Amino acid sequence: MKIAIAHRIPGRTRFSTTYNLSYDRANKIKYLLEQVPGVSYAKVSPVSGSIIVGHDDDEGLKRACRVLLDLELASLDDFEIEDTSYIPLEEKELFHIIRDAFEVRFVMKNFLPMPIRTVVTLVRASKFMKRGLIALSERKLNVEVLDATAIGVSLATNDFGAASSIMFLLNLGEKLEDWTLKKSQSDLVRTLELNIDKVFVVDGEEKFVKNLHDVAIGDVVEVTMGTTIPVDGTVIKGVGTVNQSSFTGESVPVKKEEGKTVFAGTVLEEGMLHIKTEKLYNESRINNIIKMIGESEKNKSMAQKKAESMADSLVKYSFLGAGLSYALTGSVQKAKAFLMVDYSCALKLTIPIAVMKAMSQSGQMDVLVKGGKYLENLAQADTIVFDKTGTLTKSTPTVEKVIAFDGHSEDECLRIAACLEEHFPHSIANAVVDAAVRRDLRHEEMHSETEYIVAHGISSKIDGKTALIGSAHFIFDDENVHLPLAKEALIEELKENYSLLYLAYDGELIAVLCISDPIREDAKETVDALRALGFTNIAMLTGDAENSARFVANELGLDYYRSQVLPEDKAEYIHAQKAMGRKVVMIGDGINDSVALSGADVGIAMHKGADIAREIADIAIGSDDLASIVNVVKIAKELDKRIKKDYNQIIGFNTLLIALGYFGVISNTTSSFLHNSSTVAIGMENMRNYALA
Repeated sequence: MKIAIAHRIPGRTRFSTTYNLSYDRANKIKYLLEQVPGVSYAKVSPVSGSIIVGHDDDEGLKRACRVLLDLELASLDDFEIEDTSYIPLEEKELFHIIRDAFEVRFVMKNFLPMPIRTVVTLVRASKFMKRGLIALSERKLNVEVLDATAIGVSLATNDFGAASSIMFLLNLGEKLEDWTLKKSQSDLVRTLELNIDKVFVVDGEEKFVKNLHDVAIGDVVEVTMGTTIPVDGTVIKGVGTVNQSSFTGESVPVKKEEGKTVFAGTVLEEGMLHIKTEKLYNESRINNIIKMIGESEKNKSMAQKKAESMADSLVKYSFLGAGLSYALTGSVQKAKAFLMVDYSCALKLTIPIAVMKAMSQSGQMDVLVKGGKYLENLAQADTIVFDKTGTLTKSTPTVEKVIAFDGHSEDECLRIAACLEEHFPHSIANAVVDAAVRRDLRHEEMHSETEYIVAHGISSKIDGKTALIGSAHFIFDDENVHLPLAKEALIEELKENYSLLYLAYDGELIAVLCISDPIREDAKETVDALRALGFTNIAMLTGDAENSARFVANELGLDYYRSQVLPEDKAEYIHAQKAMGRKVVMIGDGINDSVALSGADVGIAMHKGADIAREIADIAIGSDDLASIVNVVKIAKELDKRIKKDYNQIIGFNTLLIALGYFGVISNTTSSFLHNSSTVAIGMENMRNYALA
């Protein structure tokens, strides 16, 4: 086999080959290429012999070239793939589906003797008649009944040619619709799947290669630096840093050592780990997300449910039109005009494809949408509520100053603060721990068990005395820590420029940590863009101090803000807005946002958000920029426009076909062909990317 680069642009290379590619060989090449790290997709055409490879960078292209070079030097049949059933490959390209259907039609029409052709027609008709009878037995008047009636009327009037043509078009339409739907599903799943085939399994002193889907619970998998972790499990040997931002939102790689849990789909950036498998490949967390998106009936948009309901409800009008037509004209041909065209399959096919494309395109932008209904709610929303820290302000706040009191040193206070905060990673906690690291302060455990009070602070004991760190409300109101007037004046001055974190020990305030939380560079642009997209109420709810919250709200031109709120306050605000008839979007990143995220019509978790926030949220942002929010809103609104356009096109065009058939302008066979062609055309049109301009 001879393979050469035919054309190349950044991120995409087309290869030409002289090899005779069958469907199986094309799929095998596609499969092999899509397992290559750095290759995002592969398309192989048996017709032209071309191989198109999408790659992240030059390294991905080099790896793909090495695979293709191996194929040049060896027989493709030597590359064994034991089971690729879980990989969403397109069995045939669109050209082959159409070509094969017309070849069969040509042979049957021109080479089969009439008696045999009649028998074949009756056998083929039995499948459609059976479907119609089953639907009627279940008291359903749907498209299966409509198809069976059209074929049955043709056979009853001895018009076997028309019956054969109807079945040919129905079969071709089903295959084209099935291909279109699978292609759309494949695009969506490809944005999430691991693309890992084989892993190294360690058994004592031995190490061997094993197929990922054969890895059993208890198997020990070895993962080396720079590779994707393939299983959910526990580290039993080794030390490494893992980038798990796709799951927990942590931007900084996390240290993993013996006893720590890791997830499939995260990346080992440094080190080497032996991981004891705790879940099968198809039960891992990332696969559960894929299944949830693919199978979740409850997450269908109302537009999808309306399409399915409306589709079957329109069938009775087709029968009513056919009955009235025959009663008024006595013409079977005019009556059949209503039976040859239906609205059902078009509505049932095109709307889900539009929704899946929107979810797929969002996934390509690193935004995980967990169901079509959330895009629909997003398109209709008029209120958007932001958390402040890590959302409108930078997700990496820093400790600018440590003000120590009563003879305590800054380093001593920062050491205590870091020791308490490291147990509950949040953007502020990370800032405290990072400040201690920058000062090279060691903070081994010096306290008893810590207690985290959500949106308030942390309580523990050091040498038997209570140590507290948190908000002013927590320290002074809840815990009744004494605040002398001299300290109060200084604190009021600091509030003007910083968010403050208070550290108390044995009932006395011993330090104030001054946190700088600058507004994101793109925050104002994002707020303006959201307002232009139709949001009339843009609010901010934060547990931060009044001065800091007021400054951010004024700088960004927000419609409403509240400071020093508790988690239940955020949830109450969301509930109040919904009670007023508003559609509410909540955007947050912390544990304290979780209740509000779950209560909103759409909950959006930011990239560096807490694990529970991303788990609860309906949409999870995978990149650390606010532009992703604007883009997913644009996709949602474009989806809404596309669905409305589909409704109008489907109802309008198919009604026109019925009218043309009724008045004899076109034959019933032609109207059926145009009906099926328009369905596929609209479905394929819905596979185009949504405009974000």
